[in-house]
Amino acid sequence: MAHQATPSSQKALMMELKSLQEQPVEGFRITLVEESDLYNWEVAIFGPPNTLYEGGYFKAHIKFPVDYPYSPPTFRFLTKMWHPNIYENGDVCISILHPPVDDPQSGELPSERWNPTQNVRTILLSVISLLNEPNTFSPANVDASVMFRKWRDSKGKDKEYAEIIRKQVMSTAADAERDGVKVPTTLAEYCVQTRVPSQDSSSDLLYDDLYDDDMEEEDEDEDESEMESVGEAGGMSSVEDGGTSTRRYDNQDDSGNEDS
Repeated sequence: MAHQATPSSQKALMMELKSLQEQPVEGFRITLVEESDLYNWEVAIFGPPNTLYEGGYFKAHIKFPVDYPYSPPTFRFLTKMWHPNIYENGDVCISILHPPVDDPQSGELPSERWNPTQNVRTILLSVISLLNEPNTFSPANVDASVMFRKWRDSKGKDKEYAEIIRKQVMSTAADAERDGVKVPTTLAEYCVQTRVPSQDSSSDLLYDDLYDDDMEEEDEDEDESEMESVGEAGGMSSVEDGGTSTRRYDNQDDSGNEDS
């Protein structure tokens, strides 16, 4: 039975998922939307302390293309967000998620766009940075951009933008309670330590499923190579006798006595 090779994108995503479980990014929690689907991830973002987003619990989906990492994924917030670089439907507008094409009108350099050396970790870090430092030069939400600039330029005296964000933060408390999540509100709680996931993790089982077949193929190739090597070293050849095939060594005669 022919073996169907595992797509390289699945292998890359599985490796990244394990890496993020073992060395988490501060302020994020990563899970699969469905255990059997590596191309759709659910992300929980905790609002960084000492920012407008402190205490917030924001949920998003990352959807990966089949040719990842050669093409970028999409990042969409499920939680309603008021932000200069987030569209009304939740899609995040950020250079790192834009395809690596030459588009002079965008105002972005090709080096700022997606390339295969980027990964989920760099995306998450870029998103958390974007929340705190919006790009107002090419906003996805013009009204939010204007409001943010008023708040920033007035050094917080114009409170309209901050008040909207705080209301959104407060509205996420119900989601956190429903998901049984304690949202960090201090730097000590927010900063996570490197940890290894438990052995009964569903992702570990999925990882094993993905790589077992590859290991079996490698073992089969090694066995065949060993047999060929033995045959060459011992001078093994085939002799046909009455329609049946037998093997003998060239340095032996038909009587079974070795040549002197």
